Amino acid sequence: MLNQMIYAGQKVQGLESGFNVINPATEAVLTVCKSASINQVNDAVESAKQAFQTWKNTSDTEVTEILNRVAADIQAARSEIARLITEEQGKPLALGEMEVDMALYWLQVTNGLEIPVLEQIDPMGKKMNVYHRPLGVVASITPWNWPFMIAIWHIIPALKAKNCVVNKPSEYTPLATLRLVEIINRHVPAGVCNIVLGTGEVGATLSNHVDVEKVTFTGSTPVGQSILAASVKELRQVVLELGGNDAAIVMDDVDVAETAQKLFGSAFFNAGQTCACIKRLYVHENIYDQMVEELAKIADSQVVGDGLDKTTTLGPLQNVKQYQKVKALVEQAIAEGAHVANNKTADLPAQGYFLAPLILTNVAEQSEIFATEQFGPVLPVVKFSDLDEVIHRANQSSYALGGSIWSKDIKRAQAAAAQMEAGTVWINSHADVSPFTEFGGWKMSGMGYSFGLDGLLSFTKKQAIHLAS
Repeated sequence: MLNQMIYAGQKVQGLESGFNVINPATEAVLTVCKSASINQVNDAVESAKQAFQTWKNTSDTEVTEILNRVAADIQAARSEIARLITEEQGKPLALGEMEVDMALYWLQVTNGLEIPVLEQIDPMGKKMNVYHRPLGVVASITPWNWPFMIAIWHIIPALKAKNCVVNKPSEYTPLATLRLVEIINRHVPAGVCNIVLGTGEVGATLSNHVDVEKVTFTGSTPVGQSILAASVKELRQVVLELGGNDAAIVMDDVDVAETAQKLFGSAFFNAGQTCACIKRLYVHENIYDQMVEELAKIADSQVVGDGLDKTTTLGPLQNVKQYQKVKALVEQAIAEGAHVANNKTADLPAQGYFLAPLILTNVAEQSEIFATEQFGPVLPVVKFSDLDEVIHRANQSSYALGGSIWSKDIKRAQAAAAQMEAGTVWINSHADVSPFTEFGGWKMSGMGYSFGLDGLLSFTKKQAIHLAS
């Protein structure tokens, strides 16, 4: 099991204290990694800076061929990578396999994009070409909920645009990302793609480095704010995909049983540990009781357990800190008057960071479990009667990553979606992201966009060349 950093094309042991990588389903230590020193972070950035001098001149055709070979190697290692994801992150193995498959799909779509040269002619006859040039060294800081896929989201467009990368994965889930960078290094020159290990201090050293031209970060809003504040002095580019507290609004014309299945899947995907999961559910009063009953039945049918057990449908919280946070939020909500709609309590393993999936009613919208991002297997449900009024309520959140409208009346749903304040709004689905369409948050949920051509071009800077007439 690879547990060392990779930079300048070499596997390197960290020089600072070690940290345990723990299987959240068993609390067993998978391996011990050593954190990078400040000098090692500097060395990794320097190796990327030096590699950039030649990588930026690589032909488009060669970059495309290299990334195709990377994709082929990932496909060949699919089962191994999926198992690593399950062991370190906790999700069911089938979902780990899906994560690898989705990452491959993103890689292939991104690799198929072409960076354009824009040609303009003004009325005076002057011709101008606008080129997209690579930035240089990109720092990528990735989270623990989708460690492999989000690393692909960060690293592949940066390489496609001919930048060099230094990644810092979450200290909770470094193993699948290490495997990814190892694969990439089979096909790129030394220093083009690097990975350093450690806690938030290592991430801060990397993101604040004077030679880093861009930081792409997926994680909490407070850390994103710190990265943005530190970028001002260097005028460093940043893309921040931060916390979400997504609202879903369900109208009274839906098929309740069918919609309940989709809502549950969108809320409890990866045990609720997804930024764009449904975390606040508004249901029309005419179908509220029926919808709550259906959701509770689905929750009660889940098998909570180790992701390597084929019968498991819901894995653990990824780490003890998140487990304790969500557990405390649930206890606080119940103390404040929230009701658990479930008819039974799931049998939980004796070891591991497991929580039963819960449907909560009688939740005050100002309560912490409703107003903040709980990021766990719990869904608070409140009723509404007036569509315009509930959209206004949903928009009061400082989070604005995603939202959804559920209705058979598509025109009405589209009109409602246009009034929601969120970077992405889905109709009759949720968290259904695509590599072809830009994705990013509003308000405190982030800045900048990923995916699509605009996401790829965010890893470039424009250079206009004027040709005299």
